[in-house]
Amino acid sequence: MCTAAADDLWIFGYGSLMWRPGFAFVERSSARLDGFHRAFCISSTHHRGTHARPGLVLGLDRGQSCHGVVYRVTAVEKHAVISYLRARELISGVYREMRLPVTLLDGSHREVSALTYVVERCHPSYVGVLPLTVQAHQIRGAQGISGANLDYLVNTVAHLRRSSVRERDLERLVAIAGHHTLHFMRENLTSPASEGIRRAVCHQPDPARRMRPDARRRFLYRLKLTGTAGNTPPPC
Repeated sequence: MCTAAADDLWIFGYGSLMWRPGFAFVERSSARLDGFHRAFCISSTHHRGTHARPGLVLGLDRGQSCHGVVYRVTAVEKHAVISYLRARELISGVYREMRLPVTLLDGSHREVSALTYVVERCHPSYVGVLPLTVQAHQIRGAQGISGANLDYLVNTVAHLRRSSVRERDLERLVAIAGHHTLHFMRENLTSPASEGIRRAVCHQPDPARRMRPDARRRFLYRLKLTGTAGNTPPPC
């Protein structure tokens, strides 16, 4: 076990950061965050969708708890890693950067303050709780600059399974969206089945809520006034 310095940075991942962190770290552990849960509650028009065909990505929403992964980054590297994460996560302001207490599940039961990204419910891209059939249809037909939305879902569920974490709604979502893709998926790779599924449904009407361009601009301007980080969400 590595010994953490007081000024090292801890980062909690619950979606793609679990299986594609994109930064160097010196310690990794399963971890639990209380008070928030993982949910497909964000309309994506960048990483996993487009304005013409929005996808869905995960956010940390209020209530329950979330099993994920925590990384430790050295003090020397932390400023570069934070800059990388902000460029990756804070594109439209739908995530709020926060430091929250997480419990390491490595047998030590240590509690650390970890940087993570919580959904901003005031944001126009927050869609709340959608029926699983609606989620599945939106995910099946979407693709963004980071790849197919279906791959994002399957990679997340595959990683959770390897960590002995089973989440009923996510398992059901995979079963509806394309359960056979799990057989083709390898960590961090694209399923050969995903593109065929996407092509089959991408031209079908979808119920995704589109965000007006001016709504994003107004929200980003408000974040500049209230700040993009901290532990107090801006007023709705």
